[in-house]
Amino acid sequence: MLARVFSCTVIGLEGVVVEVEVDIGGGLPGVTIVGLPDAAVQESRERVQMAIKNAELTYPSRNRLIINLAPAAVRKEGPSFDLPIALGVLITTSQLPRDCAEDALVVGELSLDSGVRHVPGLLPIAALARERGFKRLFVPGVDAAEAALIPDVEVYPVESLADLYLHLSGQVPIPVQPAVLPEYRAAEAQTDFAHIKGQEHVKRALEVAAAGGHNALLTGPPGSGKTLLARAMPGILPRMSLEEALDVTRIYSVADQLPPDTPLIRSRPFRAPHHTISHAGLVGGGNIPHPGEISLAHRGVLFLDELPEFGMRVLEVMRQPLEDKVVTISRARGTLTFPANFQLVGAMNPCPCGYYGDPVKACTCSNSTITRYQKRISGPLLDRIDIHVEVPRVEYEKLSDDRLGERSEMLQGRVEAARDRQRERFANLDGSGKHPAIACNADMRPAEVRRFCQLDGAGSTLMRTAMNQLHLSARAYHRVLKLGRTIADLAGSEAIQSNHLAEALQYRSKGTM
Repeated sequence: MLARVFSCTVIGLEGVVVEVEVDIGGGLPGVTIVGLPDAAVQESRERVQMAIKNAELTYPSRNRLIINLAPAAVRKEGPSFDLPIALGVLITTSQLPRDCAEDALVVGELSLDSGVRHVPGLLPIAALARERGFKRLFVPGVDAAEAALIPDVEVYPVESLADLYLHLSGQVPIPVQPAVLPEYRAAEAQTDFAHIKGQEHVKRALEVAAAGGHNALLTGPPGSGKTLLARAMPGILPRMSLEEALDVTRIYSVADQLPPDTPLIRSRPFRAPHHTISHAGLVGGGNIPHPGEISLAHRGVLFLDELPEFGMRVLEVMRQPLEDKVVTISRARGTLTFPANFQLVGAMNPCPCGYYGDPVKACTCSNSTITRYQKRISGPLLDRIDIHVEVPRVEYEKLSDDRLGERSEMLQGRVEAARDRQRERFANLDGSGKHPAIACNADMRPAEVRRFCQLDGAGSTLMRTAMNQLHLSARAYHRVLKLGRTIADLAGSEAIQSNHLAEALQYRSKGTM
């Protein structure tokens, strides 16, 4: 008897329904799996056989099983087809009714003792189940809370193949997994801003960056606090909305980096890859592309410490994602697009020895060495960074001062107030009433800049002078206006004043206009 069980595979960030067909054919005993399976799918023959036997069910070892995974043109990866294949075997051998799983989607990896193990990508799988009208979703017990985040689908946590058999045969039902949204937890910053001595202008720059979603570059000698300041930034980032949280969780689910016991990521990502990372590790890649660090930093911060130490090719591949907020990866087997709406925060020394321009310790680098070092970061990439700020060494008097500065939660309050103003501004931009594509000032396109970044007479004069003296590019011009808009939002001003624009211009790199 031919059995059909529906399962799912994930390509990119989207699920694709896979029809698992199982039938008994003629010939010598064995198992044949067709439908473009990879090695992990081929190995399911042994796992399924032993799982069925250890669940005290009957495996047709004297027959030839033919298993087809349709559509055949889509490559099937991973062990998530173990459970639907085992279910198909039980149906085709008449141990379960033929219609027991007709309105269900089944995924799960089997262990030899018939237990069901974790599989990645449950969130897009559950979303696809709802979209295609499936009423039930059978998933590993450890992943049930994640899948239950999607409404209108009954999610059943399956601990073992034996439990699934008892449920589908009507003997011992499996209770439906309730949908529980985890409470918001603030991002775990390594350091509170209050405990960072001095560097008040840098704290202000990072506050502006967090308020508008702007990219920032910190430059200074070793030990001045660049890395400490950057790693304290998660504590001032605004809280994510539920839609943003689901967006981030989907990426981490597909990348199989969802933390244990965390079905929904509620704090903004903070990624800090080492400078030895490859360009494929940064933007994503592989024969079948998977999300890279810039996608894992979606809706959060990508921190690149020792920026010039990264390979030039690695840095240059970020130019397009910084503008488009997505990264498109093309391979022979197809093209996939991953979201990449992240804030870039970089840190670097001014020269190889680190002390160029330092008032205390003399620099030992030659002029040509300094120039060559700084040119590792191209002008077009620097042009895409809104905030350039110097981080000088901290004096002893400030280090030894027992007084604390502003706490991170106070800065976060001002950042969230500024983001609220931006959210109201862009709420119904296209008149559709849907969630806007523009979430913060840094996302504004030229049309929005022209509409929301109007300057008065004094501001226009100041901007004209800056364009002539600093030789700003068209991109830099728009970025200065967006930065001025953010500073005005932090001040609670509807209009961009001259002092807001002047502060924005101070954040531009003087040597890379």
